Amino acid sequence: MSALWLRCFAGIVTREFLRFLRQRSRFFASLVRPVVWLVIFATGFRAVLGLSRIPPYQTYVLYEEYIVPGLVGLILLFNAMQTALSMVFDREMGSMKVLLVSPLPRWYLLTCRLLSGVVVGLPQVYAFLAFAWLWGIRPPIAGLLYVAPAVVLAGLMLGAIGLLVSSMVEQLENFAGVMNFVIFPMFFASTALYPLWRLSDADPVLAAVAWLNPFSHGVELIRFALYEQLDTLSLGVTAATAIVVMALAVWRYDSGRFLRLQLAGGAA
Repeated sequence: MSALWLRCFAGIVTREFLRFLRQRSRFFASLVRPVVWLVIFATGFRAVLGLSRIPPYQTYVLYEEYIVPGLVGLILLFNAMQTALSMVFDREMGSMKVLLVSPLPRWYLLTCRLLSGVVVGLPQVYAFLAFAWLWGIRPPIAGLLYVAPAVVLAGLMLGAIGLLVSSMVEQLENFAGVMNFVIFPMFFASTALYPLWRLSDADPVLAAVAWLNPFSHGVELIRFALYEQLDTLSLGVTAATAIVVMALAVWRYDSGRFLRLQLAGGAA
């Protein structure tokens, strides 16, 4: 039985990674978005939004340096939604249509798919961090190693949110609109672009929303890890959110429910 589970895990992860390698435009598209934000948006706001010393930074930092962890989070967020989109496609006419009615537990199949999304996201994150290093954003070398577990945990949380969203979408055509209602509020109402204290000065309600936003905690976990520090609050919130949302996604992915929908569609 353990060999069967391992073979299933290896098959799902390998398939997702090979799909990513064949879709070269997906890799470059994932880099263009954060690079544009870093090179154009952050540079334009450098003089306006320079930041005084706030944790985890030891000195005054330019806005470009502050925004890098948020852009890493943006990569993970779009990758999670891309994985969720492929999940909807595979559920209707691909491999997951077969896997969801296999003897293996749904929670295991969904966990394998979740981990495969994180495996695909890691090279995208480090490619962007390499570009940021060349651009002059240079956190400690050790931080580039410490950040890997934070990226994995944040990726698991966002991937779980993507799976939950995909479980609520019954047709592929509806997914693009749903993505916009997930990605943009999570990204803009967070600490990815502005520190919490600046949001508090501008609008206390928006600051409260950003503090409650799990994406903010994923970004802060990455930010502190890049500078060899641990934000325990963000760690707890990110881990708890990942577990709760994944449990909801497993509950939503009732294979009998999706099978009934497919049979009803075929009968129609």
